[in-house]
Amino acid sequence: MKGAVDESWDVQCVSPWWQKVRNACVQSESAGAAMLAALVAQRAAKRSITNLAESKLQSDWECVSLELEQWLVCVRQLEDVLALQTLLSLPSPQGTLGGAIQRCSVKTLLESGRGGVADSVAKLIFRQDVTPGTLRDIVQRRGSEQREEQREEQREEQREEQREEQREETEVEEKDALHTLEELLVCVCQRFPNSLSSDVLWAHCCWEYVVQWNKDPEVGRYLEWSVEYMKMITSPHIQLGISTMMWNTFIVKRFSAAAFLMEKVGKAPKDRLCRRDIGMGDAAMTSFLGSCVQLLQALMEADSGVEEASVPEVCVEEVWGSVEGPASIAELALQQRPVHYPLVQHHCLLASLLHAAMSFSLRLKPLSLFDTKGKNAFFRELTSIQLLPSGDMDPGLVALRQEFLLNMLTAWVKALGVEQEEEEEGGGVSFKAGVRDQAWMETCMELGSLLQLNNDILRRHLVCELYNQGLDMRAEELMLEVEDKDVLGSQLLVLIGQRLAYALFHSQTQTKASMELLARLPPTLCTWLKAMDPSDLQRPSVPLKLIGRLVSRVIEMLPEKHAQYNMALHLLEAVDILQEDE
Repeated sequence: MKGAVDESWDVQCVSPWWQKVRNACVQSESAGAAMLAALVAQRAAKRSITNLAESKLQSDWECVSLELEQWLVCVRQLEDVLALQTLLSLPSPQGTLGGAIQRCSVKTLLESGRGGVADSVAKLIFRQDVTPGTLRDIVQRRGSEQREEQREEQREEQREEQREEQREETEVEEKDALHTLEELLVCVCQRFPNSLSSDVLWAHCCWEYVVQWNKDPEVGRYLEWSVEYMKMITSPHIQLGISTMMWNTFIVKRFSAAAFLMEKVGKAPKDRLCRRDIGMGDAAMTSFLGSCVQLLQALMEADSGVEEASVPEVCVEEVWGSVEGPASIAELALQQRPVHYPLVQHHCLLASLLHAAMSFSLRLKPLSLFDTKGKNAFFRELTSIQLLPSGDMDPGLVALRQEFLLNMLTAWVKALGVEQEEEEEGGGVSFKAGVRDQAWMETCMELGSLLQLNNDILRRHLVCELYNQGLDMRAEELMLEVEDKDVLGSQLLVLIGQRLAYALFHSQTQTKASMELLARLPPTLCTWLKAMDPSDLQRPSVPLKLIGRLVSRVIEMLPEKHAQYNMALHLLEAVDILQEDE
């Protein structure tokens, strides 16, 4: 190799000729071909250097070996790039957004900054449409040979089951594709243990999904998954920073527009208005507001944990130590200023109100539930110190807040009732969007505390609404948490009267026994029952056994000297007689 290493070459430097060869290899986007060329060149360079070293003083050998060190680094980098390029070349699943396959070289990675590898992998994860939970399982399993063997055994069992059950070919292809992705991703993670550390990867996946959501806000799943990835980050410092960046860059503008729109129309806006003012339909807006709540809650949790956790160091592998370029998302997150916790909580409160209004199509002027200080603090930088409401609230505001939360509980219980009916009709399967999966009752109680309301009023209302829907078992569970049992007992007596009136006077259930019972009841009780309106009940027809159980609960609540205690005893007697005649 003429010119590669000659007598005139300064042994204190790398060979200019071989440096040109390395430059060609590191600039190539054909990683496989570049690596083969580098291996051949490395071997030739080693032979040339060895021959030269034999003709020079032995003391110069360490200086000459600098050239070989350069080749070792080059080959290692090309091996890493080949593994990464193989992963990035995976075809996108059918029915997902494809996009051009990413090409990379050693040079592009060195110029892409410390987050270049994680950014490329995050883009691939988006194209592959892998759920956060699935990706977390893959990453947690990396580097474990024992688990790999277990997974292989499980795959064999799955394949056998697929053959026996003759599953559709598309399902098999999807599992094979996931298997391939898992193997390649584990390989790349092993080669880039620092660049693809869990928190760095989650941060870049989080950012990639929120960027894609911003391009297409109709796909609420993108933002939901972005928040999921953010919540998977273990470092509160990175989590706090990236959630703040998400809020400032992508969320707050649409969030404020949603609040002002609802304030203007006084209710959950229709699809057309949502598209005009927010840039998404009403269903997407509901999902968006739910994600806002999740984001702000995670932000508050992260802020609470930063003092106890040390600031993580974002680093790269030794062989990639010369990387230059923009800071990674994780590094940018660590540079963010601390937030003002009460202001974040203030926004989370508003987000919860908006989400509830959209979820249950409620009337609400959200900003009108706050005083001047509260209104002025909204949509400010979360890092700023704002004057927030404190002390006793105006009774008018308290009444408005209570009215909304009561309506919210009523709507939630009504949705529960519809879901139960669908389960009964569908053999235990509900076709609704999982109302019970969302902890609306807990949310409402938290809102009640933040809005300075009496939560016992909310609990009593909820108990009555649950009985109204025929959800007696749920109501009994909550009844134990009610403090003012006297008031609740009086409220439930009215509901008992409505149920009993339906059983006695409804044309389809009216019997001779019920008529005889009416004649035996005290005149005042009979008149009271006739005045009851069962049409107020969402589910008036319930078994007499449940009515009797409810009366017994009310008798336990009321003190014997209570004005309605004797009425409760008469009602229990009436129910017992009706049950005997069934």
